[in-house]
Amino acid sequence: MPVDTPLQVRILDAIHDVPAAQWDALIAPGAPPFVRHAWLSAMEESGSATEETGWAPHHLTLWRGRKLVAAAPAYLKFHSMGEYIYDFGWANAAAQLGVEYYPKLLVGGPLSPATVPRFLTAPGEDASVLRRALLEAAVQSAEDAGCSGVHVLYPTDEEADFLEEAGLARRITLQFHWKNPGYQSYDDYLARFDSKRRHQLKRERAAAGPQGIQLRTVRGADLGPEHAKRAYTFYTSTCERHAWGQVQLTPGFFDRVFQHLPQSVEMVEAVKDGQVIAGAFNLVTPERLYGRYWGCTQEHPFLHFNVCLYQSVDDCIQRGRKVFEPGAGGEHKVSRGFEPTAVHSAHLIFDKRLDKAVRGFLRMERMRLTPAVEEAERICGLKPWNPAPPVAPGSTGT
Repeated sequence: MPVDTPLQVRILDAIHDVPAAQWDALIAPGAPPFVRHAWLSAMEESGSATEETGWAPHHLTLWRGRKLVAAAPAYLKFHSMGEYIYDFGWANAAAQLGVEYYPKLLVGGPLSPATVPRFLTAPGEDASVLRRALLEAAVQSAEDAGCSGVHVLYPTDEEADFLEEAGLARRITLQFHWKNPGYQSYDDYLARFDSKRRHQLKRERAAAGPQGIQLRTVRGADLGPEHAKRAYTFYTSTCERHAWGQVQLTPGFFDRVFQHLPQSVEMVEAVKDGQVIAGAFNLVTPERLYGRYWGCTQEHPFLHFNVCLYQSVDDCIQRGRKVFEPGAGGEHKVSRGFEPTAVHSAHLIFDKRLDKAVRGFLRMERMRLTPAVEEAERICGLKPWNPAPPVAPGSTGT
């Protein structure tokens, strides 16, 4: 198909309206699973992300004839739950102005606070042209659907630059990521802390032994339907334990992900007296680990840290993974060496009064960001990484 063939915009009401092979052909190898057809299909077909749950699929696609050349996963949102870029205050301000804030158009994935490409383009195409066309389609379709605006969540840095240049208001918030500068062992990681913090981390990790708890990471062919069931059980146990918790995923979501994305799933499990008492459901690529959901049926000191942090940090070092993104939140992660990391979103609100107010809020928020990063870096307290030079063959190393 010649590249000068006119582009056609199609809005899809479900991800299964496009073949998986065509959608996934737009995704670079090694990309996180959150943008893959199987992940979005699991969300929608399980009843987890549907119009009834406040996530009406509204996927933006560009076609040359029968060829899909660009796409952006998108949803009409009727609430702000499950986004982790918090705009509840904006919704309140809209109400005061007499503006209907919902629905809004969200470009991104449901319940997935991870930075991934949001504007997917076919190899050999002019990505900048297709991004502009997708953004124009987002704005036009949002206006046609009666949305209050367009919100692009967790785009890449390059996409965030493009969106800001296109006139959207850029928001920068913080997550806390563990980063691997080239550790050869878990002791290398511990060596970056002062003696007091190092002793604390050792003591917390060692607590599992006297508690009679064994930790293991289950992946690949060792995963089965029972692990999907456990993942749902632990996920709901955490949601129900906290006042802010809301069960949004169904058992069918976990069944589908374990069945269709087995290469992307890992489970960290804590076993006591032959029973799995806690677990963490994680997603992986060759270079990154993404912590998603955890839960437990028994309470033990430091169990959360061992299941959600220490076991996976050690595993990342052994496997040479470069980054561990444990998701939203971070107070307890910072003191354990998870570093402040900027994540982005971009926003266009159609009501000029509300848009002006939001942009003013974002300017003030940006001013507070630098001291917040400095404080997080102080608490993190990692020493510079200075690995010992390799010892030449035959040398004594002295």
